[in-house]
Amino acid sequence: MNFSWVKTNRFIKAIFPKYVWDVPNNENKVYLTFDDGPTPEITEWTLNQLKLYNVKATFFCIGDNVRKFPETFLNAINEGHSIGNHTFNHLNGWTTKKELYIKNVELCNQKIVEGREQTADCRLQTNLFRPPYGKIKPSQSKILRKQGYKIIMWDVISYDFDASITPEKCLENVLKNVQSGSIIVFHDSKKAFQNLEFVLPRTLQFLKEKGYVCEKL
Repeated sequence: MNFSWVKTNRFIKAIFPKYVWDVPNNENKVYLTFDDGPTPEITEWTLNQLKLYNVKATFFCIGDNVRKFPETFLNAINEGHSIGNHTFNHLNGWTTKKELYIKNVELCNQKIVEGREQTADCRLQTNLFRPPYGKIKPSQSKILRKQGYKIIMWDVISYDFDASITPEKCLENVLKNVQSGSIIVFHDSKKAFQNLEFVLPRTLQFLKEKGYVCEKL
């Protein structure tokens, strides 16, 4: 699977019902998620923006980044945000053999466990997993779900990582498509920062004005 549209339609959600696309509710709750970190400068900036609005989010971390930047990883946990697994090396499931893919997820989990052991939040592992690029084979998904992982996809994707779109278009992608229950994808990476720096503060302000509540998964 490769989902190249901004708003995930009902047809796709129905075809893949074992994945989490949104969290339907009548309380105006939405779920901000950030992929590809931790990245020291970008993640710290993101955490500060979320703190300004008293918002909690979910960070889908690359294991190798957790290894390289443990302090930034700990800061996200200590700020009360949720952590998800995004593989150790940001692998494309379509082009990776099943056994290697699963081992890479396990390696990421090990780094998350090691990082959490340094905090008061000593849960052994996260059960949240997002496949990089949204690309995962059914055989890979089946194994991960048997291991207890929830496969978290998205309802709205900002495309902040796409340098060919303007920050204004990136913002429009989010504001025109968000609704109660939406899982929204951003990226706390250097590649995405030009768009994220413009979009995130405006998104947070918009959500506040419209009465949305941002929660972690």
